[in-house]
Order: sequence, then C-alpha cells, then structure tokens
Amino acid sequence: MTHQILKRSIWMLVRHQHGVVTRQQLLAHGFTGEAIKHRVASGRLHPVHRGVYAVGRPVIDQKGRWMAAVLACGEGAVLSHSSAAALFEIRPVGTLVEVSVESFRDVPGIRSHRRRNLTEIGRFDNIPVTSPALTLIDLATQLSDTALERAVDEADARHVISVPALRDALEQQTCRPGLARLKKLIDASTFTLTDSVLERLFLPLAQQAGLPTASAITARPHNRRGTTSVTTPTSPTASPPSASPTARSGTSHSTWSTPCER
Repeated sequence: MTHQILKRSIWMLVRHQHGVVTRQQLLAHGFTGEAIKHRVASGRLHPVHRGVYAVGRPVIDQKGRWMAAVLACGEGAVLSHSSAAALFEIRPVGTLVEVSVESFRDVPGIRSHRRRNLTEIGRFDNIPVTSPALTLIDLATQLSDTALERAVDEADARHVISVPALRDALEQQTCRPGLARLKKLIDASTFTLTDSVLERLFLPLAQQAGLPTASAITARPHNRRGTTSVTTPTSPTASPPSASPTARSGTSHSTWSTPCER
C-alpha cells in the first residue's frame, strides 16, 4: 500500500468515525507502534480513551465522544440507554456515555451494561446503537413516567419510531427489563401523544375534570419539527429502513437488525 493510498484510506475511516480511530485500526492500516507513539508525542493523535485517539486536534464533538466510547468498549459494543436516546434526539445529552457490551469493560467516563445476545442493533450517523424500540425499553428502567412519556412523544414527533410501530415491536419482545412498564405506558386505550410538556401535564387534570382530550396521533402533522425520519421494521422479514437527510442532522442513515431477540 503506497503512502498516498494509506493516508487516504485512514482519513476516510476517521471521517466515517467522527474524528476518532483506534490503535488496532491504525496498526491494520500499516502504522507501526513507533509511528503511533511519534504521532501522539507530536500532537497529531490525542488520546481519548485507552487505545482510542482523536485525530488532528484534541477537541471532538458529541458524536465523536459517543463513537470513541463505543470503540473503547471493543467489538460488538453499541451506544445504548440515555446516550442512544440523545443520539436520536429524544432525550438530552447526559454526563456519562452509556454503552451495551457482551463482555464487561471498565472504562472511565463510560457506563457499561453487560448484555448477552444483543441483536436489535444498527447504526445511526455511522455510530453503532440500539434500535429505537430497544432504546425506549431501556429508558423504561431509568425514567419517571412523565419523562418516559415525553421520550415516546419525542420519538414519534421526530419520526424516530411511531407509537403504533413501537407497540408492534414490543409485542415481539420477551423478558426484558422495562418491557412491561413501557407496554403499559403506551396502551392504546389510555395513551395520548402530546406536543409539549405542559400539554402532557395538563392531560390528567383534563381527564379528572371530564374534559375532552383529542388524540394527537391523527392530528400531528407530518415532520412537525423537520427532523430526521427513522422507521423500524416490525417483523423479521421487513426490509431495513433508512433515515432521510435533513439540514439539522446532516446525512443520517440507519439500519436495524431483526426487532426480536430469541
């Protein structure tokens, strides 16, 4: 491999990974241990986690931090829980990055969740991540009812996953923490989508007073906020979805594996 081809291939990888790269990837692209050490000493590689570097400059954006955390946790690791929700823009960004792994990794600044047979995963903006349905199930183990309802509202409003598609996906799940609670929360006979926190807080008061409450499922306009549209297959035979590009998110592509873990 010539120097120019090597340089081009590594920069393509770095761009794909939001400005970060691992030691193993550098070695696989022909760099020696001494060459890596030299680039660290000269300020061309900046350690983010053990064996993971920011390339060119020490400052990376949030997606770079998420990608670095996934890479630091090794093969098969995916962004999950609150961090996956933040990537989908249905929850705010948290202090710690949460990652799911098959083998536990103790990495400073990263909260690792050990999970076996993690199959409902994909990529969003090239970052390995749990599917929208699994992300909401995970949130059901962490959030209050009000916060979880808001996350479901946001997922629907941003076209990450609609409430009907979420119900279908949950029916194919078995024995997951948070599953029963999320199913109960979005029960078709009681759940109503809302457009704001105030509207969500007003719903119980309106119901107690006997006031009518219109369902926002049919009233909500398409692409209400002009954000990324993501869908999730609801059967093992469904074709993988893709997210449409938007001005806010850049070009976002997502694909998911089968939505049930057997």
